Amino acid sequence: MSRKFQVKAVPSSWIEHNGRRLDCGPYVSGAVEAKELLHRLSARKNQLQELTAGGISGIINAGRITRLWVDDNQHGFPFLSSTDILQADLSNISYIAKSVARQNSQLLIKDRWTLITRSGTIGRMAYSRSDMNGMACTEDVLRIIPDEEKVKPGYIYAYLSSRFGVPLIISGTYGAIIQHIEPHHIADLPVPRLRAVEEQAHELIQRAAELRSEANRLLADVTKILEIEIGGGRVEWQHGHVQAFAINTTTFNSSVSRLDAFHHIGYVGEAIEKAVVPLVEVQNYARALRPPIMKRIRVEDGGYEFLGGSELVTLEQRTETRISARTPNIDQYIVHPGYVLFQCVGQRYGLFGRPVLANRHLYGKAVTEAVMRLIPHDIRDAGYISVYLATGFGQRLGMRFSAGTSIPVLQEEGARKILIYWPDEKRRHAISRIAEQAWENRAQATELEDQARTLVERTIEEGGH
Repeated sequence: MSRKFQVKAVPSSWIEHNGRRLDCGPYVSGAVEAKELLHRLSARKNQLQELTAGGISGIINAGRITRLWVDDNQHGFPFLSSTDILQADLSNISYIAKSVARQNSQLLIKDRWTLITRSGTIGRMAYSRSDMNGMACTEDVLRIIPDEEKVKPGYIYAYLSSRFGVPLIISGTYGAIIQHIEPHHIADLPVPRLRAVEEQAHELIQRAAELRSEANRLLADVTKILEIEIGGGRVEWQHGHVQAFAINTTTFNSSVSRLDAFHHIGYVGEAIEKAVVPLVEVQNYARALRPPIMKRIRVEDGGYEFLGGSELVTLEQRTETRISARTPNIDQYIVHPGYVLFQCVGQRYGLFGRPVLANRHLYGKAVTEAVMRLIPHDIRDAGYISVYLATGFGQRLGMRFSAGTSIPVLQEEGARKILIYWPDEKRRHAISRIAEQAWENRAQATELEDQARTLVERTIEEGGH
């Protein structure tokens, strides 16, 4: 749904029907049109709170907490931010102390819930999967807990994330600078009852969730196996820890051309030291490509869908931004089969270096110049390269040649020097097939969610039949 600047004439009757609100939110979001169509719908409708566990108490704002971070799952719970709930990969999230979660049990989420961002950017949604069960989640996300005796959880998500549900949620926002919604703003949101369609939508959404959980399991398992093969176990990417290091003049004169600390700190070099297998430069097996900085020529229709680095790692990998086919060097920005992509501009402890294996959902889309492309000489090695870059070894060594204090950048020259373990062909291609299956699962999951929303939207448009 577009959130671009809009101008709209509002009849006085609309103001009366929307609680005499004079702010623009309810009128430009599409909520009034959605309400009118739902009002004319002959199908029975329930308020959202009538379909949640415990009424309005089944729409949860967990409340503000004091964040206390820990290093591992022994002492903490994985903590999902409002951005994390939309990410495909949850392997790099932070841990919040178990003591904090025990003080507020509403922080922990379960699968089959609908999660809605409630602060800042309102109305972005995710369906909680089995691999998210028991994780903690920020108070900036509302939890919708369905009463499964009354409604299928997948249908609730499909409807709320549809082009009818989203405007109704957004219309309830308040706040001039940082916008918010609270449970009571959406408690009476109308939910049409669509009989057999509810079951169909639920099955599609649930299957999508299963595919995403399976993808994460496949990638986690094969990454762990590869780490054991390389160095006997996990090499953690210890972000946020200050480390001392020393370098003598002999070493500097013989082998070092850089004076910045990051290039020399222990946990970067430790990856090389811990490896029990040979490591070679990736340029022997793949080409590095970083397109030049472009002047974006934006278009409303046609051209190419254009993804930024943050959108690349989301569940749906889509955006409303499109750029012209006449953009200079446009061919260098287009994603093709066999591409391994990762953010190469930005903070090293965020999205930097997180690999994405291009799947059919990305083919033909344009991606920002802030993303490096590794293009293997043999397309069958793409999956293997993506898995290696996801290991602790790949994460450390992938950033080794980045430079810059405020906004680090990895250029093509540095990307070519990334050290990689290169086993025999049979081993590489076996790992590639697992990675390809995982990313295919993610593409299928997106398609299934789209099918569920389309089914719900079409049924409403056709009068609920």
